Amino acid sequence: MKNSLKSKSNSRRRFLGSVAASVLISSNSSSSAELVEARTIEAQDSPANLALEHFQPKSMLKVPEHPTLRARYPVIDVHTHISSLFGRQRATDPNAAVADSAFKQLEQIVSWMDELNIKTLNNLTGGYGETLKRNVSDLQGRYKGRFLNCVVPAYDKLKEPNYPTWQAEELRRARDAGAIGLKITKTLGLYLRENGKNGPLVKIDDPRFNPMWEAAGELNMPVFIHTADPDAFFTPTDRYNERWEELRNHPDWSFYGKDYPPKAELLNARNRVIERHARTTFVGLHVANHPENLDEVSSWLDRYSNLRVEIGARLGELGRQPRRARKFFDDYQDRIMFGTDATPNGKEVPQQDLKPAMFQAYFRFLETLDEYFDYAPSPTPPQGRWKIYGIGLTDEILKKVYHNNAARLLGLQTI
Repeated sequence: MKNSLKSKSNSRRRFLGSVAASVLISSNSSSSAELVEARTIEAQDSPANLALEHFQPKSMLKVPEHPTLRARYPVIDVHTHISSLFGRQRATDPNAAVADSAFKQLEQIVSWMDELNIKTLNNLTGGYGETLKRNVSDLQGRYKGRFLNCVVPAYDKLKEPNYPTWQAEELRRARDAGAIGLKITKTLGLYLRENGKNGPLVKIDDPRFNPMWEAAGELNMPVFIHTADPDAFFTPTDRYNERWEELRNHPDWSFYGKDYPPKAELLNARNRVIERHARTTFVGLHVANHPENLDEVSSWLDRYSNLRVEIGARLGELGRQPRRARKFFDDYQDRIMFGTDATPNGKEVPQQDLKPAMFQAYFRFLETLDEYFDYAPSPTPPQGRWKIYGIGLTDEILKKVYHNNAARLLGLQTI
């Protein structure tokens, strides 16, 4: 009897929906095209037919909101990729022409920086050699004090017999050219192979890099190191994976299977490098790439005095554990830096698309105790279907995270 009533109820709803659509169309136009369109929309909104990518629920919660349009204190963002503005061709051809639109966009970014109270952006992927010099000229040269650049290793020279010594010497040349640090991408450990695309993966603690790590310490150039990726990227992309949608949209981000090492193995190799080169300062990007387990990150910070972290593109992880995150910031307030992974024209990754709204999500997380808000300016949460909560840092800690921790590391003036 109940099933019969339910069936009649559903039929009645469908009938009323069809009548409403017909009335709506009749009041405007009787064209068959509009009728088809209305029925299509009705079908899409039906619970039985709604595709997951079209599911964009609006919260019914009524809670205090404090949108934070401008950082309370001047910001140094230690993790950006500004030079992507100039195109990928620059990486292989330093003399490649740059469109005027890129410099106009750079002007817009500087204007946003002023509005947001962002003092300096650090371009991690500045290249090496002539490419680095060009990026230094186009960023640091044009806008004094607003941009910094890091050098990257010349992996294309890895097979050359004198590579270890050459790479260490290249760091000195890079510093003389204006670089302030060394950036290690996840290429090391996950993509770089001995023989191009077919050989075994080069290990993070490969001894050929020892002179480079030591040179970074001698030159007082911090190493900004990205090792591995989120935990979910190392598990099957199945119904249990909380970042299934993200991996469906970016299947090449999965490192499960094939000959990829387990994530723990990658992090252990990185930690061995940090331990062996105690005179070199390492910045673990993305909360040392384990924000899912802040207890473990805390143990690393306790063990390695030469380790720092930044928070780029990890609001989604930190903000869903606000009490634990707040304690983490309290405990390591002198070793956490502001970073976003900001990338111009990053529409496919809204959590790091260089736009004011992206930065403002960080400000709100750090400065307020707001509840249940978006960690990225996107209709659908890009990294996982959840919201975040603010941690309301004190002014003393905010100054350190926003500015002073990075300023001390990079030899800049504190506030």
